[in-house]
Amino acid sequence: MKKTQITRGLRGSTALSALVLAGTLMAAPAFAQETPAPAPSTAQTAEPVSEEGDVVVTGTLFRTTTAAAPSPVTTVNVESLEQRGISTIQDAIQQLASNNGPALTNSFTANGAFAAGASAVSLRGLSTNSTLVLFDGLRAAYYPLADDGSRNFVDLNTIPDDIIDRIEVLRDGASSTYGADAIAGVVNIITKKEVKGVNARMEAGISERGDAAQKRLSLTVGHGDLDEDGFNAYLSGFYYKSDILYNRDRPYPYNSDDLRNVCFEGECGPNNTVGGVSPDGLYRGGTPVSSALYVRPANGTTAVTGSTYQPLGNLADTCVGGTLYNLTAADRLLNPTAPNTICNVDYTNRYGVIQPNIERFGVSGRFTANLNDTTEGYFEANFIQSRVNYTGAPGVIRSTANAGILFPQFSTATAAGAVAPGSGVLALPVYVCPTGVGSANGLNTGCNAGNGTLNPNNPFASAGQVALLVGRFLDRPNFNETRTRAYRAAMGIDGSLTDKISYSIGATAMHVDLQRTQRGYVYIDNLLTSIARGSFNFVNPNANSQQAWDFLMPENRNQASSDQYQFQASLAAELFELPGGPLKLGGGASIRYESVDAPSGNPDYFGPTQRYFTLNAFGTSGNRTIKSVFAELDAPITNFLSVNGSGRYDSYSSGQDAFSPKVGVKITPMKSLVLRGTYSRGFRIPSFGESNALPTTGFVSNTSGIFNDTFLAQYGCTTATFSSCPTYIRSGSYGQTTLASPDLKPEKSRSFTAGAVFEPVRGISFTVDYYNIKKTGAITQPSNAPALAAYYSGQPIPAGYTVIADAPDPNCATVNAACPAGPAARPRVAFVQSQLINANTIQAEGLDFSASVDIPVTDGFRIQSSVEASYIINLSTEFPDGSVESYEGTIGNYNLTAGSGTPEWHGSWQTTLDFGDFDVTGTANYFGGYNLSAEDQNGAGTSGDCGLGDVYGPCDVSEYITFDLNARIKINDQFTFYGTINNVFDKLPPLDIATYGAHLYNPVQGGNGILGRYFRAGVRIGF
Repeated sequence: MKKTQITRGLRGSTALSALVLAGTLMAAPAFAQETPAPAPSTAQTAEPVSEEGDVVVTGTLFRTTTAAAPSPVTTVNVESLEQRGISTIQDAIQQLASNNGPALTNSFTANGAFAAGASAVSLRGLSTNSTLVLFDGLRAAYYPLADDGSRNFVDLNTIPDDIIDRIEVLRDGASSTYGADAIAGVVNIITKKEVKGVNARMEAGISERGDAAQKRLSLTVGHGDLDEDGFNAYLSGFYYKSDILYNRDRPYPYNSDDLRNVCFEGECGPNNTVGGVSPDGLYRGGTPVSSALYVRPANGTTAVTGSTYQPLGNLADTCVGGTLYNLTAADRLLNPTAPNTICNVDYTNRYGVIQPNIERFGVSGRFTANLNDTTEGYFEANFIQSRVNYTGAPGVIRSTANAGILFPQFSTATAAGAVAPGSGVLALPVYVCPTGVGSANGLNTGCNAGNGTLNPNNPFASAGQVALLVGRFLDRPNFNETRTRAYRAAMGIDGSLTDKISYSIGATAMHVDLQRTQRGYVYIDNLLTSIARGSFNFVNPNANSQQAWDFLMPENRNQASSDQYQFQASLAAELFELPGGPLKLGGGASIRYESVDAPSGNPDYFGPTQRYFTLNAFGTSGNRTIKSVFAELDAPITNFLSVNGSGRYDSYSSGQDAFSPKVGVKITPMKSLVLRGTYSRGFRIPSFGESNALPTTGFVSNTSGIFNDTFLAQYGCTTATFSSCPTYIRSGSYGQTTLASPDLKPEKSRSFTAGAVFEPVRGISFTVDYYNIKKTGAITQPSNAPALAAYYSGQPIPAGYTVIADAPDPNCATVNAACPAGPAARPRVAFVQSQLINANTIQAEGLDFSASVDIPVTDGFRIQSSVEASYIINLSTEFPDGSVESYEGTIGNYNLTAGSGTPEWHGSWQTTLDFGDFDVTGTANYFGGYNLSAEDQNGAGTSGDCGLGDVYGPCDVSEYITFDLNARIKINDQFTFYGTINNVFDKLPPLDIATYGAHLYNPVQGGNGILGRYFRAGVRIGF
């Protein structure tokens, strides 16, 4: 491939191609000729190398050809990712060694993520909002929905796979070059600058079990040669489809809530199915409120003494997908109010989803031209549509709504606590009438014998009694879909004013439209109205018209959008010669506008019942303009010592500003050894979700660690016997409600790196880099631990928290063996509310390693091998009171990571045997294990104590190792066939009984391994 002779500003130095993760080590068959695009206004750095050549690398304003800048950079070549069997850019980024902890995966989308339909990276485990994602060195628009309702990020699914040349990861703070959000590092997606000819690809994949099918089609057409014709233009389109995968499609225990056969050292797990029998053979679940429909007579709001629940209608029709269990005499003693026949439902087996349906397509085009002998310009446009959908559990009718905006939460489960007026235990009234008014307890509907009729849904109506109602419509799973359309245009001019002065101008505009569709969720007011008017048949739900269903569960469709506009320009000059090379000075300015408009998808503006159960009220909107100036000085003082300094000042229209300096030093004591280090300060501006969002509620699974023995004694168990606690306690969860704050200040960071690159001989190299990041004033929700501890100990709730109790366990209506305290039993927590604050100090510390070998054995055969790994030494949070929570090697930070934790090790080892027209690549993927403890749940100093584990599972989740194999054969210059086997040994992820991001396995550690052995084959055509 020829190199353009045009001089550019904002480019980087020579790179050590042997050190890229995979791709730069691979010899890929050539098709249409392709040249990468420069990163506008951002030149690049790379590892040192013993050969000349320009390589664009992220992180500096200058171009060099003989030495690297001090910052560590990982380069991932797309061709090599295909050799590894990685078919999408988002998968490639998720598998970076430096990606950890609270990353957002497509699989987590199907498990209740706030930012449904999206994927995001989390370098250093510092969360998705501390990693900056760039597109050719320019900013991209945020995903309109925020991670956990507060963290804005760039969706990796909006990247057009087939025009990407490589991914560069700056593993260092970079606010001095890019501004906010680059505390943990930068991921720069670089597109191809030049394509000649036609390049087509067809690919299909399927698991060994015959599911999770994928297919991919792409076509790229390019014309023109920059060097010979002075221009190049290409057009590219692609289509990608990945089928939904359900938990029931994978073996036990990933496919079931019944854990009685999950055993460790003689102890076996509980039966967490709804209405399931305990391991001792007894039923202890009381009346299952998430099973089929059941009713119980009540006089007013008081259940009839001695009465039990009974099926409403025929269980054979309403217990869809479940099995029937008849209580024994022993069961009856434990469950005095339960129905005689229980509908047992395994929710994970029936409704659980491992990965959603994903369909993506897009078109991209680029035109690049030499405007004169020293100037090059380009224009690029992209359109991507991504559609992600999945089904979930049936909608609830007896529940407490998530936190609202203007009113307290409405409840059909309880009238106690801080709930909205009119709340009460859901009941079917005695009379119904056409003008009936919704009333949760069925007592104030306005219907009577004079204007109505006896309620045909209430079997106790003739006795003048209301019917307490529990259950769900088991054949009506909910449906969730996001459709994202991303529009992006970019243009730039790079050139030289003289042979010593170069300039770069870049501009981009990006708009993201998101449509979210949700079906199967119960609208509270319509539920109460349907009950009061008798317009819905609860006895035989299948007899209802579609109109009746649509009234009860109307489709919820919402629109959201985001925008990013940026213009920046820079100038770079060589001032004079120093002993080690030219002294360079560069500087520039940038202005950009960003906005998010995501209205609430479930507001309560018109009253506490004018909304849905389950759905969040989350929404946010905001916009701001950012003006920036930046400069950089590069001083190669001698051949031994080079110093680089840079700084950036950012001013926000919202009132914040920040100055971010950085200093780097590179020492070359010998040609084969480079020592490098950086020191920088950075910042992260509060996101729109953190400063402007409506209340957001996420749910955290109950674990033994949040309770104490005194509280659990009310339910006949202890923390040591937690697996035998009633389902109400053991399988419950609490809502963590986050309240935004407009008074938040920017987070500040201090980071430094120190490393070495050693290349003893050509083709063999080693690197090691130490990083240390300290983030102060970290924006956080206060730990829930003090509030939970106070509530469960019967103490006053600490200031700054609001705790809302849940409805009492229906099985505690009387004193019995499963509930010794009876009606006096203190309910579990339903919600914990607190406001975001600048309070904590977060420390991240670790090591990055890489090694590579490239050995030409003969003229037609070479061996290439590379290892890359990242080790987290410390990831911790220090609180204002001086206490410190440490997370490395544990499942903490439990709430932030959705139970994905912080494994200490992550890496891969890839080896290629290249025979010229044929190559075969093997890749070992490693993700470390961790302890089932979390100091954010059980308090400082509890790391390693297995506080979130249980007796039926090991305290330590084991490391996860998979092996992939890929082979490619070049038939001729036009055709290359390839095949991949991912997870050759069909090793499924290790058991994790504490995570809640997926069922019994860690979705970040397990990744695509849950698919099992997976086959992919394809053909690339070029002419």
